Amino acid sequence: MATRDAESELIRGNIDAIVLSTLSNGDSYGYEILKDVASTSQGAYEMKEPSLYTSLKRLEGQGLVESYWGSESQGARRKYYHITKDGRDELEEATARWVRARTIIDRLLRQSGGSK
Repeated sequence: MATRDAESELIRGNIDAIVLSTLSNGDSYGYEILKDVASTSQGAYEMKEPSLYTSLKRLEGQGLVESYWGSESQGARRKYYHITKDGRDELEEATARWVRARTIIDRLLRQSGGSK
């Protein structure tokens, strides 16, 4: 169970990048973002609704995401989110940071695995 908690904590630290990545595929609304994250992770991670909306509010405050109301033509009126140019730039930087961190961790774990 501790392993699962550690994995979730690591993922939670990257929620903004995950949300930006999801929105880079097209505008979306909250429930659809949650479904996409669960599907993309093949059910291994399910983002909690409060975490999503906290992230969206933070990203919107930083100008990385914009929101708008969709039409009521398909049932309930939904608030959609759109990634901005700055959001795309941040996603690119966040991805690069993740790759650098993963590379360092991979090296450190291989070293401690006895391959000196």
